[in-house]
Amino acid sequence: MAIEDILMFDETLFQNINAFNPDYMPENYNFRDNQMEAMAYAIRPTLKGGMPSNAVILGPCATGKTTAVKKVFELVERTSDKVACCYINCQLNTTRFGIFSQIHEKLFGHKPPETGVPFATIYQKVMKYLVDNKKALIVAFDDANFIFQNKKANKVFYDILRAYEEYPTVHTGIFVILSELEFRFALDKNVKTVFIPQDITFQPYSRSEVLSILKDRVKVGFFPNVISEDLIEQITDYTIDSGDLRVGIDILRVCGNIAESDASREITQEHLDKALSQHVSFNLIETIKSLTDNELTLLKLIIKEEKYLKKDDILTATIVSTNFRKQTKVSYATFNRTLEKLEFLRLIDTKLTGKGIRGNSRQIFLRFDPDDLKSTDVNLS
Repeated sequence: MAIEDILMFDETLFQNINAFNPDYMPENYNFRDNQMEAMAYAIRPTLKGGMPSNAVILGPCATGKTTAVKKVFELVERTSDKVACCYINCQLNTTRFGIFSQIHEKLFGHKPPETGVPFATIYQKVMKYLVDNKKALIVAFDDANFIFQNKKANKVFYDILRAYEEYPTVHTGIFVILSELEFRFALDKNVKTVFIPQDITFQPYSRSEVLSILKDRVKVGFFPNVISEDLIEQITDYTIDSGDLRVGIDILRVCGNIAESDASREITQEHLDKALSQHVSFNLIETIKSLTDNELTLLKLIIKEEKYLKKDDILTATIVSTNFRKQTKVSYATFNRTLEKLEFLRLIDTKLTGKGIRGNSRQIFLRFDPDDLKSTDVNLS
C-alpha cells in the first residue's frame, strides 16, 4: 500500500485512540476513592475561607497519583470559584521562574514574558490576583523529586506557603507527588514550620484492578470485538510483571497498530506476541526524553565508552569526566552533579572501586541495554 493510501485509509480498529495515551483522563476512574477523598478534605477548608492542608502523595509509578490529583482539581474548580488549582510537572518546570510562569498561566491564561520582567513582578502580580479575587491557591508538584534534587524546592515552597506574611488574606497549599518511596527530601527550617504534610499513599493496583482498568480502556479505545478476553488476560499478566500499568495500556495501542498494519479486523495472538517482543519500558523512554542537553550528552558518552571497552576493562568516572568536560567545557562539579542525576534517575549505577585518590574512584554501569531502544524515537547515537 502506498504511503498516501496508508495515511488516508479510513478503516480503523480504534474508536478513540486517545484512550491509550499516557495523559488520557478516563471518565470512569476507579479504585482510588479513599485517596481522592483525603485530597478533598485537605482542600475543603479553603471553600470556607480557611487554610488548606498540605499533602505528600506517595506511590510507585503508574498507581494513579497524577490522574487522581487532576480529577480532584477538576472537581474542586467545578464546585467553587474560590480556589485555583495549579498542576506543575517538575520534569518540565524545574526553576522558580518556570514554576511561577505556570501559575501565572493558570490565573491569567497566558505565560509572562520570558525576559525583561523580574521574578518579583510576576510574584506580586500572582498574589495581588489572589487577594483581589479572594481566591486560594493549591499547587501540585508532580515528580517533585526533580526540584528537591536541584535544590529549588526550598525557595519555591517558601514563596508559596509563607505568602500570607506579606499578603494576609492569601491562603495557599501544596501537594507533593513522589514516585520514589525511599526519596528523603530535606527542607529548610523556615519552610518546615509551614509545610507539615499529611501522607496520602497509593498502593500498586491488584491484578483484578489492572484487568478492570485495561478492560475499560479497551471498551473506550477499540470498537467491539477487536480483542478477546484471553488476550486481555495475557496483557494483564505482563503488566503485573512489569509493575507499571502504563505498560499494559501502551501494549494495547501497539497491538492495535500492528493489527491495522496487517489489515486485520481483530487483534490476534500473533499481533500480541509481536507487540511484546517490540515493547520497551515506557518509563525508560520518558525518562530519557526528559533529560537536559548536558545529561543526554553524558548518557550518550557513557554508552559510547562502554561499547568500546576491552575485556576486563572497567568504565570509571575519571575517564568519562575527562571526555565529558572536554566536550561540554563544564566544571568537574557540574559533571559530578550530572552523573548523580543519571544515577538518581536509575539510568546508571556507580560503585567505589577502592582505587584513585582516597579510594574514591567510581565505576559506572548502564542499567539498560541501548539496543532495546533502536525501534523507538529515542536517539542515543
